[in-house]
Amino acid sequence: MLRRVPGVLTAFLACAALAAEAPDPDLLRAPHRNPDGTFFNPWRRFETTFGDFLRWRFSSNAYDKSAEPRIPRVANNGRSLAGTQASAELTCIGHATVAIHDGDDVVLTDPHFGERAFLPKRVLPPGVPIEAIPADAFAVVSHSHYDHLDAWTVENLPETVGWYVPLGMAEFFRERGRSDVTELDWWQSARRGRWTITCLPSQHWSRRTPWDANESLWCAWLLDSGEYRYFFAGDTGYFAGFAAFGRELAPIDVALLPIGAYEPRWFMKYQHMDPAEAYQAFRDLGARTLVPIHWGTFDLTDEPLDLPPVELLRAVAAAVGDPAAVHVLAVGERWHVPKKD
Repeated sequence: MLRRVPGVLTAFLACAALAAEAPDPDLLRAPHRNPDGTFFNPWRRFETTFGDFLRWRFSSNAYDKSAEPRIPRVANNGRSLAGTQASAELTCIGHATVAIHDGDDVVLTDPHFGERAFLPKRVLPPGVPIEAIPADAFAVVSHSHYDHLDAWTVENLPETVGWYVPLGMAEFFRERGRSDVTELDWWQSARRGRWTITCLPSQHWSRRTPWDANESLWCAWLLDSGEYRYFFAGDTGYFAGFAAFGRELAPIDVALLPIGAYEPRWFMKYQHMDPAEAYQAFRDLGARTLVPIHWGTFDLTDEPLDLPPVELLRAVAAAVGDPAAVHVLAVGERWHVPKKD
């Protein structure tokens, strides 16, 4: 069952601290597909070129990455996922993959249990074994990049896992024998049992081969169990949409926001938030708790793998924020969502 999220954006606030652009509010709901079927961000087009990519790859790195990164990890056999949570619990699997265990249900975000993200090799094994994922779990996928969509994972999770994906991605799953696939556009919602699963705009792009740039959409997700509301950003640059989501989609209990793969800023800023921007996005959303993701698993960009959470806590201190509202999880760590008052 599909439905449109009710309500009209009455304001689209710029983030003064980060000088975010403040386009026409309607652009968050504007058409975002070209005549040739490819997608774009209507508030600001992605203009990075292959020449920019080459400039980055052949330029020197300002960071010293000779030291072995310190990525925290705790042992977890995943057996807890087979039980029932009295409230809700999050388990960090690595990169953008989190298992949300809410009551009897397990939801995976951008599930990736594979050895590589195309070329980059996984630094630490997944926080739980793939065999621990229950057959009745479901997953949301934010976009088609290899560090977020892994063919091996799709083929090795139970065939009964349900998948929620943005436009243009369903065929990838059907080609691999997965029939429980729901494809959504921005602002569309689907129901699964007690859950409302909503596809939302993000500032990113898509590609898996040299020939399929932006042929599938990218998105964030709002996952509402009826008890808790989780915002999963997937992969995104900072943009004024976060303030709009905070106004229209409140209350949000947990914000899963990316903090890694952000250097150099001249090349990554459009597509990847840095830790300070992620913290500002958290404040824009008005969420109760920030759980940072997208760091410590695949070495994708210039900054050291273990630097993002350090910079995040510095950003919290600089903003005179509440460090108790930020939970940096070790790979494999389980964290109970605080019960509401």
